[in-house]
Amino acid sequence: MRHLGTGIGWRPEIADAVEAMPGIDWVEAVAENLCPGHLPASLLRLRERGVTVVPHGVSLGLGGADRPDEGRLRALAERAEALGSPLVTEHIAFVRAGGPLTATQPLEAGHLLPVPRTRDALDVLCENVRIAQDALPVPLAVENIAALISWPGEEMTEGQFLYDLVERTGVRLLIDVANLHTNHVNRGEDPAKALGELPVEAIAYVHVAGGFERDGVWHDSHAHPVPEPVLAVLADLASRVTPPGVLLERDENFPPPAELERELTAIRATLASAGVAPTRTATPASEPLPASPASEPLPASSAARQRTALAQAALLSALVAGTPVPEGFDHARLRVQSHALAAKRADVVAKVAPELPGIVGDTYRAAFLSYAKDRPMTGGYRHDALAFAEHLLLAGQPGNADARRELSDWWLERSGPAPLSRRPAARLLHATRRVLLRR
Repeated sequence: MRHLGTGIGWRPEIADAVEAMPGIDWVEAVAENLCPGHLPASLLRLRERGVTVVPHGVSLGLGGADRPDEGRLRALAERAEALGSPLVTEHIAFVRAGGPLTATQPLEAGHLLPVPRTRDALDVLCENVRIAQDALPVPLAVENIAALISWPGEEMTEGQFLYDLVERTGVRLLIDVANLHTNHVNRGEDPAKALGELPVEAIAYVHVAGGFERDGVWHDSHAHPVPEPVLAVLADLASRVTPPGVLLERDENFPPPAELERELTAIRATLASAGVAPTRTATPASEPLPASPASEPLPASSAARQRTALAQAALLSALVAGTPVPEGFDHARLRVQSHALAAKRADVVAKVAPELPGIVGDTYRAAFLSYAKDRPMTGGYRHDALAFAEHLLLAGQPGNADARRELSDWWLERSGPAPLSRRPAARLLHATRRVLLRR
C-alpha cells in the first residue's frame, strides 16, 4: 500500500469542511463514535472517493493492568473491517483501574493516563499489545501520550520504552509530536532525545495538534492552533525519517475551514523543508513489523500485573476519589491533573447528554464539579450523566420547579426499567415519586 500522505481528524462538526478540503489523502475517526452498521454518510462519501479512513481507539487501555476487554477488541475490529481500513490505532495509556486485581472499586479515568516506564509495566503492555494484535484483522499502531505528571522510580526513558515495545511485539508507532512537546514542558523530557532513541522506521504515521500553556503547564487541548515548537519537533522527526503519513488533530473549538487549511499547509511546508534529506524511510503504514525472535514477549507474570494494578489504582483513586497521594508523586501536579480530569468529565457529559446543561442552566458546571468531587466515575459517560441527574433530583435540584420537572422526565425516560443506582429499588422509586410530587 502507498504511504498515507496528509490527513485530518474527521469529526462530525467539521465533516462538510473536510469533504471540501483539497489535498486530503486520508482521515482518522474516533472508533468509539462510530457504529459499523450506521457509518456517517460523510465518511462513506470520502471512502468512495478513495480517501483512507483509520479508526482511532481511545478506550481500550492497553497500558492498564487488566488484559484487553474482548468486547472492546471485537468492536475495534468491526470498525476496521466496516471502513476497509489498512490499520487501527490506540494509545499507550491506562484509562481505568481497580477491580478484581486489587479487590477495590473499579474506577474510570475518562482520560488517557501515562503508564510507569518500568519493567513490570512494559511486560504487561507487551502482552496486552500481543493480545490486541491477535484479535485485530489489520496491523495495530500505538500512540505516545501527553502527560501532566511523572511516575516516581521510572527505569527507562520514553524512547527506550518505545524501542523495547516495538522490539518485543513488532507493533507500529503513532508518534504525536505535540505530545512530545507537552512532555518537554511538563516533564522536562527532550523531544530530540526521544526521537533519537525510538525506532523511527516503525512509525505508522504522525499526529500534529495544538494546545496552550498556563502557569508553566502545557495543556494538550486539541482546541488551539498548532504552535511553532510543535512544528519544530515535526521538522526534527522529518529530518530523521520519511513518515508514511501526517495528520492534523482538532477535537473542539473548530475554526473556519480556511484556518484548518492554513495549518495543513504549514504542516506540508514543514515536511518539505525539514532541512536534511532523511536517511531512513518508515515501513508503509499497512505493513506489520516482525517482532525480534530474541525478545519474544512472555506472558506477564501475575505478580507483575498485580503490582501494576496496585500502582495504577492508587494513582487513579488519588486523582478522582480524593484518597492520599501515593509516595513520590508531585502533589501540585496531581492537583492540576485532578482538576483537568474533572473539567473534562463535565465537558464530555455535556456532549453526550447535551440536554443537561440546558435543563440545569448556568449552574451546570459548578453543580457537576461539586457532584464529581467525591463521586468517581465507575462506568461510561452516559452512565455518569444519568447518575448526575439522579443526584440532583434526590437533592431536590434544580431549584426551579419547571426545570426539576423537565430533569425528572429526562431521567425517567433514559434510566430504563432497572434503577440506575445500587440502592434498593423501593428506596429509589420512593425518591423518584417524591420528586414527581413536587411538580
